[in-house]
Amino acid sequence: MELCIHQKKEWPKFKWDTNSIVTLLAKVRNLQGKITGKMESIGFDLQSEAVLETITIDVIKSTEIEGEILNLEQVRSSVARRLGFYIENEIPSERNVDGVVDMLVDATQNFNLNLTKERLFDWHAALFPTGRSGMYKIIVGDWRKDTTGPMQVVSGVMGKEKVHFEAPKSDLIDAEMKQFLNWYNKKQTLDPVLKAAISHLWFITIHPFEDGNGRIARALTDQLLARADGMPQRYYSMSSQIRVERKQYYNTLEKTQQGGLEITDWLVWFLQCLLNALESSNVILEKVLHKHKFWNTHGVAIQNERQKVMLNKLLDNFNGKLTSSKWAKITKCSNDTALRDIQDLIKKGILKREIAGGRSTNYDLVTLMTSKI
Repeated sequence: MELCIHQKKEWPKFKWDTNSIVTLLAKVRNLQGKITGKMESIGFDLQSEAVLETITIDVIKSTEIEGEILNLEQVRSSVARRLGFYIENEIPSERNVDGVVDMLVDATQNFNLNLTKERLFDWHAALFPTGRSGMYKIIVGDWRKDTTGPMQVVSGVMGKEKVHFEAPKSDLIDAEMKQFLNWYNKKQTLDPVLKAAISHLWFITIHPFEDGNGRIARALTDQLLARADGMPQRYYSMSSQIRVERKQYYNTLEKTQQGGLEITDWLVWFLQCLLNALESSNVILEKVLHKHKFWNTHGVAIQNERQKVMLNKLLDNFNGKLTSSKWAKITKCSNDTALRDIQDLIKKGILKREIAGGRSTNYDLVTLMTSKI
């Protein structure tokens, strides 16, 4: 069996071809600057809404990569509470939701603080508040012990897992992590975006915990990207893009693990993924601006609280088609009342009927013309 990179004599002296990444890195840094400048021009309230939307998506997608689906409204409410943002119809959130949010908020809002073993243990404990991963009891807030055999990094559903590489033995973790943390906290001339890419690979390679390594690695990435931006506000989601490119992510990770300490291919993949994430941030910003314009246009005409609730759901992330029965269920009113609310919004030109007649009738927002960002 071929040695993994952590078993090579030169580990962890990574090397790469600067000429192969310099153009991509310049594109990333340029787009980061443009997005930051764009957001600074739109005002505090819209900035806050964009941050709320971005961190919510980041939490959802980072967890989704691991095969776990979180409740979007719970995540959004949890993020809002931790950032001190007011949102209408805030709901309670479960402990496991709060744990992921706590970790990501700490990583990004306190991006300049040193990373310590204790801080990592706190993050890990927050991810697994019951001390279990699914049905299985795990070691929480401490390094893994490998009591059931070597730690293998896998992807795929149970029964169809694919092994990508084997992590260092558990008795090596403390020394490995001391070396990693010293490097992570040390001020360097290395560009912080490249540092984010290397730290992600390095941490995933060590895989120090029984579970949650991927989520923590992505939190570390977000922390170093916040340092690269020089601010805690997040306007793009690397985790969302990794979710889109999950297959390439694991393939590149596996290929890198089986190679030497030359990690140019990994850096190229990471930078291209980040560039794609930055370009995709326009979707979030356009959504925020659309919501802002919607309420500027229709706010005076809508005084009914049920209508406000449902319109905000439609403007955010409404699952499926809107029907009168869904309206009644969500707002806790009768079907007749729901239908009157909907018909009133149709008369005002805010909603439109998608399919006429019978139980199949559903409704959608009338599209506003919005200017491009």
